[in-house]
Amino acid sequence: MNETIRALLGKVGGLPVAVETIEDNADLYAVGLSSFASVQLMLGLEDSFDIEFPDHLLNRKSFASIQAIETTVQTILGERKVA
Repeated sequence: MNETIRALLGKVGGLPVAVETIEDNADLYAVGLSSFASVQLMLGLEDSFDIEFPDHLLNRKSFASIQAIETTVQTILGERKVA
């Protein structure tokens, strides 16, 4: 999952640094992630993991770091199993 998230960040993130150099818990917005890029990232995540982000997870916190994104995707996948 981490590799997929990093690949998507590299593709749509528009970050001024190489994705490989970003720590999992680094603040992506401080590194240069824009609001537009986070929407593009969300769409890529939805396609890659066959999920849909619920409204309550569409916030800055969900995309704050690679670790946060991974946790958010795992939460969505977990909620889908319960439903």
